[in-house]
Amino acid sequence: MDYVVARQRMVAEQLVRRGITHPRVLRAMATVRRHLFVEEAFWGRAYGDYSLPIGEKQTISQPFMVACMAEALELEEDQRVLEIGTGSGYQTAILAELGARVYSIERNRALALRARRRLEALGYHHAWVRVGDGSLGWKDKAPFDAIVVSAGAPAIPTPLIEQLAENGRLIVPVGDLQSQVLKKGTKRGMTVRWTDLGDCVFVKLIGEQGWNG
Repeated sequence: MDYVVARQRMVAEQLVRRGITHPRVLRAMATVRRHLFVEEAFWGRAYGDYSLPIGEKQTISQPFMVACMAEALELEEDQRVLEIGTGSGYQTAILAELGARVYSIERNRALALRARRRLEALGYHHAWVRVGDGSLGWKDKAPFDAIVVSAGAPAIPTPLIEQLAENGRLIVPVGDLQSQVLKKGTKRGMTVRWTDLGDCVFVKLIGEQGWNG
């Protein structure tokens, strides 16, 4: 398979056609080699618009959802981003390609270690991965210009709002175990203005501010 062509086709047919327009997001999606973030057995399916298993009962999100969340974050160069749910590190790489300094939390140690090694091998040296409860955020590195949650929460985790900088953006799926609504919050002083970005389905956010195991 010609993976360069596959990525170009993914961008044109799955992203642009469905309304993703930000040039830097499209460039990042065309650059990051998604097949390297899944097992080799799935390389031939890596650029289809669907999630794929990455082990440990977790999945890599479909490309459109990754692009949608990245675009909604409205990132500028060198901003600080907190990512909840590193998974295989694919979205981490996309955020790093956008010029962000990425602080990523993964509760599963095996996934976190694999993602860390993969990101380092690919040269993403301004992305840091730690093992922990993502629902509590990363207080020592706050405040963040943007926070993105790649797991469905039963409610908005309060610590994440507290760790947003002024004018910071929070993207989080909220709902039950079967389906969620992707919400975007923008912090203004002591309040957060929320908008809905559409329906979605994510694995559950496990943690003190999420679901029990």
